[in-house]
Amino acid sequence: MTNNQIIAKTILEQLGGGRFMAMTGAKNMVAIENGLQFDLPRTRHYVKDGINKVQVVLNPSDTYTVLGLKWMPRKYEFKELANQSGVYGDTLQAVFTDITGLDTRLF
Repeated sequence: MTNNQIIAKTILEQLGGGRFMAMTGAKNMVAIENGLQFDLPRTRHYVKDGINKVQVVLNPSDTYTVLGLKWMPRKYEFKELANQSGVYGDTLQAVFTDITGLDTRLF
């Protein structure tokens, strides 16, 4: 396992793992450089601002930057709709919910 894969796995575990994926419909998990990227279903009309891709990147300060992106097919580019940096691992779920409007747990 590469370092990027280990970081991505850790981020997914901090988000809630399989339960997170089931609750949010997150799919296409990809290990990116120092982080994790995944898609949110386009059929979720209640996702804030139409965010359909999320990136969580580990910073050198051992905090995360969470980006909420929207794919713009006509322009063939991503539009950044949300950006929150300095996020600690124990608040990652709350920040995800704040950015997307999707709950990561039932309770």
